[in-house]
Amino acid sequence: MKNIFLTILAVLTATVLLGCDLFLGSSKNANFDKNSSYSLGLIQGDRIKSSLAADAIRPVFSDFLKGFKDGLFGKKPRFSIDEADQKITVALTGISAERNAVFKQKGIAWLAENAKRPGIITTKTGLQYEILVEGKGKKPVETDSVKVHYEGRLIDGTLFDNTYEDQQAATFALKDVIPGWTEGLQLMPVGSKFRFYVPYELGYGEAGRPPIIPPCATLLFSIELIEIVGAKKVVSDDDYWW
Repeated sequence: MKNIFLTILAVLTATVLLGCDLFLGSSKNANFDKNSSYSLGLIQGDRIKSSLAADAIRPVFSDFLKGFKDGLFGKKPRFSIDEADQKITVALTGISAERNAVFKQKGIAWLAENAKRPGIITTKTGLQYEILVEGKGKKPVETDSVKVHYEGRLIDGTLFDNTYEDQQAATFALKDVIPGWTEGLQLMPVGSKFRFYVPYELGYGEAGRPPIIPPCATLLFSIELIEIVGAKKVVSDDDYWW
């Protein structure tokens, strides 16, 4: 809900206000004419045309402009700022719930089809995986740290992380990553390469990890377990996408 709120207000309102501050703050600024004003609106509209904010605002855009003008020029509003805030909260809660329901159903349907493929194994938690290469080494436990190469994708194929690109493997403690990784890596002998299909509950949950990983996202990870390095964590939480 907060993400949608920020999208609507920060992109639509704050950016327009920034434009007003930059270009309209002084009546002596002759460089900002009608075409400049139109261009500013065009750019901002283009930026959000495919977003959830655009879908929500299009049908009632005239009301958005009316409220914006009333606030900007100090006209008598339909209701107080506190009431407005409450109305936005209720609306965005509903939008968030509808959006998440769509994302959840899309992931559920995708995983249901994927589970039918030969070689796909589904655990009790709903984690799916397939063995690409089976190693002969030891399996890590939750208290271990491991060194891996991996790539992560969304179900539409979008690549959001890849340690192979910079040829630098990742090292982390199993207890510090998403549940799907914590569970999945304990299934892998050292030297293995598995592909995991992670339901949103075992990934980043309903919040996702904006701007790359959307809410309720089902994730695909190809992971190569290089070695078990012990219990010490050697990277920060922000270094990788887990």
